[in-house]
Amino acid sequence: MKFIILIWILIIGFTVGATGTKFTKEEYVSKWKSVAIEQMILHNIPASITLAQGLLESGSGNSELAINANNHFGIKCHNWTGNKYFYDDDKKQECFRNYESAEQSYLDRSAFLKGRDRYSQLFTYKVTDYKSWAKGLKAAGYATNPKYAELLINMIEKLELYEYDKLGVEEFPLPDLKKPDLKEIEIKKELKNPLVLSVVGNQPAKQMNKHEVLQKTNKVKYVVAKRGDTFYRISLEFGISLSQMYRFNDFETKKDMLSPGDIIYLMPKKSKGNDKIKTYKVDKTVLQISQEEGIKLKSLMKRNEFTTPEWIVRRGQVVRLR
Repeated sequence: MKFIILIWILIIGFTVGATGTKFTKEEYVSKWKSVAIEQMILHNIPASITLAQGLLESGSGNSELAINANNHFGIKCHNWTGNKYFYDDDKKQECFRNYESAEQSYLDRSAFLKGRDRYSQLFTYKVTDYKSWAKGLKAAGYATNPKYAELLINMIEKLELYEYDKLGVEEFPLPDLKKPDLKEIEIKKELKNPLVLSVVGNQPAKQMNKHEVLQKTNKVKYVVAKRGDTFYRISLEFGISLSQMYRFNDFETKKDMLSPGDIIYLMPKKSKGNDKIKTYKVDKTVLQISQEEGIKLKSLMKRNEFTTPEWIVRRGQVVRLR
């Protein structure tokens, strides 16, 4: 299979002109990182590799296959019984899988790798060993581009995608390759009931932390992060999307790892605090105060004319909360 990004370069002028939208690499990662992390937890496929392949194979979601067939990984039909899309690749009008949604493309790509013997060697590598995964994909014949592994590695390192792989270590063991994998429908059922044990291949992983919901700060529901917690795992536990979690907590979308003791809100914070003014005995950032008091960051900054969330409120300084 020719490297789809090369085809994309030839057609991008038409695609952008027709849609008026061209997604950047950063926008693509922001949109699909939670799905990549999900697939890593379920299948032990590095999130960095998934995102890098998605970026390269789909041209950051701008390729013809991605737009017209929701196919982000360039997977051809190979006995596919679903909808099909015909496209010039190695040969004219080759058959590619046509998905109902881009998310289905991500799920099927995991099943594609797990269901073929030629990729079995990949699952002996650590989830953080993205270089071996990249070289292994090329050696197994995923793409014909001789620089495929190098392109994946460069993409991962340039965008620091390897940071997402840290969410898959320790608690999620390598799968047993001798046993059949979960079917896609079983994966969906498991994701809809995130309070049960997570599954990697056919081995149960350690149960995710369970949290007590508290409501002591400004009458806003929150939980306190424990060791090993991530936004993704807490979002699964409470059925809240990652985008909502980030918005509720005024965190940038790159913050996935949490520290024990972090306050994580499960609903929007208030525009005003319980107290009118307050002074603090130790230095704190504006973001820290926003979390501790259950006040929206923008409201707190505007009320006190702070210019950045990292602004340090010095010990003894008065802060207006309402």
